[in-house]
Amino acid sequence: MYIPHTKEDIEVMFKAIGINSIEELFIDIPEKSKIKGFLDLPSALTEPEIWDYFIEVSKKNVNLLENKCFLGAGAYYHFIPAVVSHLVSRSEFYTSYTPYQAEITQGMLQAIFEYQTLICQLTGMDVSNASHYNGATAVAEAALMAINHTGRKKVLLSSVLHPDYRQVLKTYFSGREETIEEIPYVSGLTDLNSLELTSDVAAVVIQNPNFFGCLENLTLWAEKIHKNKSLFILAILEPFSLGLLASPGECGVDIVAGEGQSFGNPISFGGPSLGFLACKNPFMRKMAGRLVGLTADHNGKRGFVLTLQTREQHIRRERATSNICSNQALCALAATVYLSYVGKEGFRDISCQSFQKAHYAAKKLSALKGYGMAFSSHFYNEFHLCCPCKPEKINKFLIKHGILGGYPLSNQYPELKDTMLLCFTERNDVDSINRLAELLEEVR
Repeated sequence: MYIPHTKEDIEVMFKAIGINSIEELFIDIPEKSKIKGFLDLPSALTEPEIWDYFIEVSKKNVNLLENKCFLGAGAYYHFIPAVVSHLVSRSEFYTSYTPYQAEITQGMLQAIFEYQTLICQLTGMDVSNASHYNGATAVAEAALMAINHTGRKKVLLSSVLHPDYRQVLKTYFSGREETIEEIPYVSGLTDLNSLELTSDVAAVVIQNPNFFGCLENLTLWAEKIHKNKSLFILAILEPFSLGLLASPGECGVDIVAGEGQSFGNPISFGGPSLGFLACKNPFMRKMAGRLVGLTADHNGKRGFVLTLQTREQHIRRERATSNICSNQALCALAATVYLSYVGKEGFRDISCQSFQKAHYAAKKLSALKGYGMAFSSHFYNEFHLCCPCKPEKINKFLIKHGILGGYPLSNQYPELKDTMLLCFTERNDVDSINRLAELLEEVR
């Protein structure tokens, strides 16, 4: 430990604030809560010893290089080409933080502009911002956009929107005058028939594929929502689904928000992540976060700038669209490099592989004794499997055989006990799926 203050420095500070000892600084803390004496810490280690120690501790982790993964639920295991880490690790990108001075950060601004363009092409939206901290933040900001645009006070959420996302939305809205209500689900899909649209509903938030992996009929939702002059917000957690499904723009969605981790960003124990947010032109001026625009200087030379800066740090707080004042520049760069590298054909191939392997697995696993599909709805790369015993028991058995199993749903949905959510990407080969089936047969 390095403490820069000398004994004389400390005495001068004590005198200035009128105390005689360090203990007096903590006089408000009850005595019973204070540690007496020294902490019971092990003796110091040398650098080689601490290195060896951390290697041993790391072996307790379950990593995806040595184990087959069938876990999704919002974080997806895709192959990341070496070119991604090579480019994002370059010092001009890796060390840059925020492009305030446009004239000297043209490289980063251009990369963000290219990222925005790719997000618009994927989603069918007109405008994308420079990214958010994660998918949950992006969806919450989309809800605030709708409130700011419509002036209405209520947002309706699908009950099969990811539970963590719903919690973040509730946290965002705590202490505000606006309210949130949930729409129930039926047979794995958000119940369109129970949708009650009143004049105070600013927006409806639907996830597709939803948290159960089922595919919602976005066109029907858009028609009903727009009749009430409310906004349709779509949350996408696995954007590779856009390689096969119609774009949100084609389906009448107004704002798209979600998670971009699948694009060149590792799972890494849950972060850092990448939230994307895009919308149609009428809602552009209510968009939160940074937005990079293309312009020209007085010589006609192309240049990039931060534009439409309606954030708290730029204008009066009561007129700001959000207090979000940053973006995930490095993660967005990784997504840009990744998408540019795989291209349209590669993107569609990954989407097709994820879809085909999930459907192969669904047919094989649902045929096992004691197992079955929980819902009959169409799905993309995740499905909800009924099990003959608790998923926790199954997962403990699977991990002993080098397989990371599915996501138990009963914690968030008590009515769905003994069920798990299984995920499949291009990283799951047929042999690993067959092996999963063999092991599941052994668990009862």
